[in-house]
Amino acid sequence: MTEFVKPSVEYFELWPLLVVFGVACLGVVVEAFAPRGARYVAQVVLSLGGLVAALVGVVLVARDVQTYDDGAARGVLAIGGTIAIDGPSLFIWGLVLALAIGGVLLFAERHLDGGVSAFAGQASAVPGTDAETAAIAANREHTEVYPLMMFAVFGMMLFPAANDLLTMFVGLEVLSLPLYLLSGLARRRRLLSQEAALKYFLLGAFSSGFFLYGAALIYGYAGSMDFAAINEAVRNDVGSSSLLLIGTGLLSVGLLFKVGAVPFQAWTPDVYQGAPTPVTAFMAAGTKVAAFGAIMRLFYVALGADRWSWQPMLWIIAVLSMFVGAALAITQSDIKRLLAYSSVAHTGFILTGVLGLQATDQLALGEISSVQAVLFYLTTYGFATIGAFAVVSLVRDSGGETTAIDRWAGLGKESPVVAAVFAFFLLAMAGIPLTSGFVGKLAVFSVALAAGAWPVVVAAVIASIVAAFLYIRVIKVMYFDEPVGDGPRVAYPSVLTATTIAVGAAVTLALGVLPGPVLDLAAVAGEFIR
Repeated sequence: MTEFVKPSVEYFELWPLLVVFGVACLGVVVEAFAPRGARYVAQVVLSLGGLVAALVGVVLVARDVQTYDDGAARGVLAIGGTIAIDGPSLFIWGLVLALAIGGVLLFAERHLDGGVSAFAGQASAVPGTDAETAAIAANREHTEVYPLMMFAVFGMMLFPAANDLLTMFVGLEVLSLPLYLLSGLARRRRLLSQEAALKYFLLGAFSSGFFLYGAALIYGYAGSMDFAAINEAVRNDVGSSSLLLIGTGLLSVGLLFKVGAVPFQAWTPDVYQGAPTPVTAFMAAGTKVAAFGAIMRLFYVALGADRWSWQPMLWIIAVLSMFVGAALAITQSDIKRLLAYSSVAHTGFILTGVLGLQATDQLALGEISSVQAVLFYLTTYGFATIGAFAVVSLVRDSGGETTAIDRWAGLGKESPVVAAVFAFFLLAMAGIPLTSGFVGKLAVFSVALAAGAWPVVVAAVIASIVAAFLYIRVIKVMYFDEPVGDGPRVAYPSVLTATTIAVGAAVTLALGVLPGPVLDLAAVAGEFIR
């Protein structure tokens, strides 16, 4: 008889995670008991307060966390080794929380749609029915979106910190399920929104099934779901290599679906277009950050000893993502679909950084690591993306928010400031010097080149040139094309959306001019622990 030993719970290190989960649960209680008129203010204050408190907690935990090998790694394994609170996890937690604060500000915006938010008044009402008309006339809105968002943030924090396959699967589902719901809650174009939510849910369910089946095969190979045990099994070659290869492939399907890599990108343009723009902004930035954190942990910690098997696969997927994303973005006539395919191309660029895996002792003096490069790129991408979608929510015509690119003609004359800010975000995505995108691409290209993945780097440079054309095309429409009809108009937002745009633009500029502090912070985060 073996004696049961209860796991220790490191409450201080888990504080940020527990705060977010607690606020999400409190948000549900608010929806159940608070009067309808008081819910909006209560939910916004509760969500922002919880996110700020969790962000402070991340800073405090990072200051006191244990270090290893003279600072090469830092962190602690919590709850019986199921959650790794290490440097990369804390960096990703801080980034996700910062982006989530911007997301809450966009969710709370009421000045763009006549005093109501971008979310449906009654999601259960069939579009076009009397019930929907009554909900619109009463200016109702779903404040349940705030606890849903907080649950998604909790999943985004748990997903990259998971130290075994089962916990990683739980994190994947907790971040995904709220996003499926949020995608279908648009106030306008409800049928398009509901179609997007259904596609996202069905394809997401399939990808989760692939991940779970892959986890079962890896367990059959290693006899454990713990990443350290899987790593030891791979090093010692204890089982059938077929189980390992097939299991790795199936796990990759589940993870690559979340980042929208080719050939698992089909959901991306439809969901980005159909979801409410604040949800698109939060989802595009936060999900990418969390999923790439999970990808690096799985491939570096659990399967790092078998990288000669999975690196060729990522080579092909990275190149396909860059070229397919850039090529299809050129053909788009909708700005949200264009940014969706742009995100597919950026997935390829980030995968280029993931391919830069090298042992610490192989790095030259002053050379950055792949983890450092990818974390920096995720920071640049996250702030530029949430800022760009926040600008998209401002451009209007007589029917409300307009995302048709030809309707943006003349925006440079109608609102020079808004057009300039959006052009700046596009130039950052293109990787133009003095923007964060240039430094981010330089970082991921350099680590991939140092690791010997020069064919992928050459492909990435060519894809960057192709992608630059699509961004310049939008800038040309805004500044040089004649407006169609009355042309676009810009709705003046409240301080909430204005703050999100201003912070996104400021970070994009600062990281392009002075990237050192964030690169140093990513270096201090160190490597993953197991």
